[in-house]
Amino acid sequence: MKKLFQHVKDTFGVTFTDESVLIEAFTHSSYANDHRDKEIRNLERLEFLGDAVLEVTVSEYLYHKYPNHPEGQLTRMRASIVRAESLAMLAKEYELNYYLRLGKGEEQMNGRTRPSLLCDVFEAFIGAVFVDQGMDVVKEILKEILFPKIDSGAFSHGMDHKTALQELLQRNGVVTIEYKVMDKRGPDHQKEFVVEVYVEGDSLGMGIGRSKKAAEQSAAKVALEKLEESNES
Repeated sequence: MKKLFQHVKDTFGVTFTDESVLIEAFTHSSYANDHRDKEIRNLERLEFLGDAVLEVTVSEYLYHKYPNHPEGQLTRMRASIVRAESLAMLAKEYELNYYLRLGKGEEQMNGRTRPSLLCDVFEAFIGAVFVDQGMDVVKEILKEILFPKIDSGAFSHGMDHKTALQELLQRNGVVTIEYKVMDKRGPDHQKEFVVEVYVEGDSLGMGIGRSKKAAEQSAAKVALEKLEESNES
């Protein structure tokens, strides 16, 4: 596993004190089952811990980053960030899948590319860093590989911007929100909708999408960004 230790050091700047913890984080239960005579620990306990650590660190980041977002919106943002597809993307981007120890059956079934398994190993890796290095090092890693993606909107596809906008605007009472189709363009098989969102009769944002619903979500996202900018200024 020397290549794993070196990869973690080169990629994340972390040298593990207890290398057995890192090995455990990259050991799938199928591998442990194939080597039962050796009493090998698998990643499941570290995955459990890493899941909780990610929930806390992402929650803290969102809490400070978006001081005007209501609880419901923050919850949905966190859910889109820590969901399996998002964490699997990170595991693959940083090539954690190459160092997984899988059983023969799991390997033959292309487990190394399965999103749920990639999510598991990312959570286990974070759990291992927490155990061996502590929370401050976890935050340093996430500051480099995860938080910039949050800022760039990389996880916004999992967000319900319309509901978030409604919650934000109606915190102090009922507000009239309307979505109007301003234009439809392109042939039927590639049609685009242009939608504008109005709040109490005033335009707050415009969005474009391949469907009316997608365009409404896009318009709501623009409106949320405008409100965020106005609150920060």
